[in-house]
Amino acid sequence: MPSPSSTATPSHRQVLAIALPIMVSNVSTPLIGMVDTGVVGQAGETALIGAVAVGALIFTFMFWAFGFLRMGTTGLTAQAVGAGDEEEVRHTLGRALVIAGAAGLLLIALQWPVREVAFRL
Repeated sequence: MPSPSSTATPSHRQVLAIALPIMVSNVSTPLIGMVDTGVVGQAGETALIGAVAVGALIFTFMFWAFGFLRMGTTGLTAQAVGAGDEEEVRHTLGRALVIAGAAGLLLIALQWPVREVAFRL
């Protein structure tokens, strides 16, 4: 096993090749609401822009609320791939899918009660 001092240091280009797609992904997702607002703004009705703003707010909140699943799965998968443990890669994917599926079903089940409470406010 090589000692930490003997490992090769990655170049800036190698780090950027990995980091740039992640940065673009993280920046582009919240911008969806801005694009939606621009497109709907062409209709000229303020109520439509307000509806898009609420939708974008909910989408962005849900995206970041479940970001733990994306970030956690990425780290655990990277560790398993680095260790050459294909079985752990499959287990990590399975756990993430179960958590995402359960959360999705819970959100579907609770959408009507939440809607009723939200519209009373």
